[in-house]
Amino acid sequence: MFDRAEKKVSELGQSVAVAKKEDAKLLERASFAEQDMQNGFQRLIKSGSEIRKLANSVYKIERQAEDLMAGLRQVPGREAIKLRSEVASMADTAKQQRITLQKRIFKISELGLSV
Repeated sequence: MFDRAEKKVSELGQSVAVAKKEDAKLLERASFAEQDMQNGFQRLIKSGSEIRKLANSVYKIERQAEDLMAGLRQVPGREAIKLRSEVASMADTAKQQRITLQKRIFKISELGLSV
């Protein structure tokens, strides 16, 4: 009976040692993951700020295109119509780009990060 108890104590000691090693590994992995997560958050915040700046620039481009369109409306002729068409197309592309950027900003904000 005593021999079995000693054997069980030995097995239990080995199990505890294995658990300690596994615990140390998992804690180290968790620490690395936490650092990666913090770095990821910082990169995401920085990227979000850059996206917001780009969205503002695209908005300014849209406004410039609208001003140019207003000026071209006062100019008669086919060339002016052709230019208006080109500017309208560019303005539409800029608007779509701005909307896409704003959606990305919204997704980042939904994560609880201020952009």
